[in-house]
Amino acid sequence: MAPDPLGTALIDYYRGRTSEKLLLRTSYTDIEEMPVDVFFREPEDFPALEYIALALCDGRVLDVGAGAGSHALYLQRQGIEVVALEHSPQACTVMRERGVRQVVLEDFFNYSAATYDTLLFMMNGIGVAGTVDRLKKLLQHSRSLLKEGGQLLFDSSDVAYLYADGFIEKPEGYYGEIQYQYEYKGVRGEPFNWLFIDQATLIQHGQREGWVVQILYEDQNDQYLARMTPVM
Repeated sequence: MAPDPLGTALIDYYRGRTSEKLLLRTSYTDIEEMPVDVFFREPEDFPALEYIALALCDGRVLDVGAGAGSHALYLQRQGIEVVALEHSPQACTVMRERGVRQVVLEDFFNYSAATYDTLLFMMNGIGVAGTVDRLKKLLQHSRSLLKEGGQLLFDSSDVAYLYADGFIEKPEGYYGEIQYQYEYKGVRGEPFNWLFIDQATLIQHGQREGWVVQILYEDQNDQYLARMTPVM
């Protein structure tokens, strides 16, 4: 089984073992700490962007990359049918123990068991695409998982600010393609690509793939909430 530093950190935190730090190595800096408590936020700690997205969830919802299940639990309490999709076995264990009723252990790109009215990608979950080129695959697969009239809700951000002062060298290709690697208790996970996409690039690629793109909310930190619906 592949190392799962994030999943191990989640299960440790949930069970009260909080002395170790979850580290995140990135392609733009050496190493930084990832606070584990952010995955266990209560609704009163959700930012406005997430509240808006959760309020817009309609019908049967697939919470993609559900983490420790905070958003799925909130939707359950609102009487919404939600399936929490996660590729980390230990994260799935945490969600079940926290009371998430429908948990599926699977990689998003391999999942095809059902169709939904809403696909929810919170905490920049759309970043699972990895690259701008692979966003096409994500949108095609998302279309296959949506019922007629369905929607895709997600947040992302423009990370141009990382390179604005010139101290960090801008990468070749699209600047929002970042490589990450988690480390916990001295164990490193597999490096993975994560996509942060600016609004103009999102709209360009979304329209090219036959989606209507709406930007619903922007905050002061270059983060935004988007709603996408496929043109049938």
